[in-house]
Amino acid sequence: MALKIGLIYSSVDGHTKKICEAIAQVIQDDETALDLIAIDEFERSISEYQLLVIGASIRYGKHNKSVHEFILSNQAELSKIKTAFFSVNLVARKDEKNTPDTNPYMIKFLKEINWKADFLEVFAGKLDYQSYSFFDSLMIKLIMKFTNGPTSSQEPIIYTNWEKVKNFGLRLKDAIKSSTKE
Repeated sequence: MALKIGLIYSSVDGHTKKICEAIAQVIQDDETALDLIAIDEFERSISEYQLLVIGASIRYGKHNKSVHEFILSNQAELSKIKTAFFSVNLVARKDEKNTPDTNPYMIKFLKEINWKADFLEVFAGKLDYQSYSFFDSLMIKLIMKFTNGPTSSQEPIIYTNWEKVKNFGLRLKDAIKSSTKE
């Protein structure tokens, strides 16, 4: 029997989707069927999956409300399968704030949602002033100024540690494979 894994994401600028795609490359094999779906387009039954991975980016200090709504409305089903949740944010560029236990956005989210996935992770995101609207660029520059980050760049700055993403994918793959052998 093939394993079925869902990777769903909430992404403002597409970087969280790229992280999901990188995780999918690690997990994907001949025994695994993968679905990669935007959270707003997810219309399947959660019970189809042995593992559901939810990735969500931060904008202005919050995950998209659709992430909260999805988890709250599906908590009973989520509790019946293996789950993973990761947050993508620029605060995670700092070593002291790049784990689920130290990242303020992850900590706040888990308190608000009253749900905890089997696997949690935090990844640093991408800073791309050139792609933001005028307002977003101005606001993010202000936030960066307060957090001692770069306030100008002609090129995107990708803070994501892709080795950490790969290792998270390997942890998920190992866990799901070992749970199906039991």
